[in-house]
Amino acid sequence: MTEIRLRPWAAQDLPLLRAQNTAEMTAHLGGPEAESALLDRHRRYLDTTEPGQMYVVLLDEVAAGGIGYWERQWRGELVYETGWHVLPGFQGRGIASRAAAQVARLAAAEGVHRELHAFPPVTNGASIAVCRKAGFSLRGECDFEYPKGTWIRCEDWWLPLTRAPQGPAGHAS
Repeated sequence: MTEIRLRPWAAQDLPLLRAQNTAEMTAHLGGPEAESALLDRHRRYLDTTEPGQMYVVLLDEVAAGGIGYWERQWRGELVYETGWHVLPGFQGRGIASRAAAQVARLAAAEGVHRELHAFPPVTNGASIAVCRKAGFSLRGECDFEYPKGTWIRCEDWWLPLTRAPQGPAGHAS
């Protein structure tokens, strides 16, 4: 199995964000964002003053996608949320589940929050499978606002950050 590596998001990664902003890649999330929204997102990904971190997923040093974790208020508690994108040419190889397991270990190592959540739309079977393979547990369905002002039906997958995830291994930098 080819090893993947996570590296912190950098200024030169805006083209990767644009490559992820297609109708195919955003079908379950309300469609592509406007350029101004992408630039705002890129600035947030670079912001290291807030808890969490965005990463580029590298396969043989080639950018295959992005993943990260960030702070979210969820049901009265501060938790980490995670989300990912893997470019179409890299999908179906277990990259997202290995990256999700790595990002969970990185979030756990911070020791800030006790839980990591992922909220894939109920229509996104591939992301739901990633959650399962990465060692997350299903809490149930929920209504989730994304993007702001739009409600979608999602599944709430969670992982306690007091233990290492049992998902596929890989290398994080």
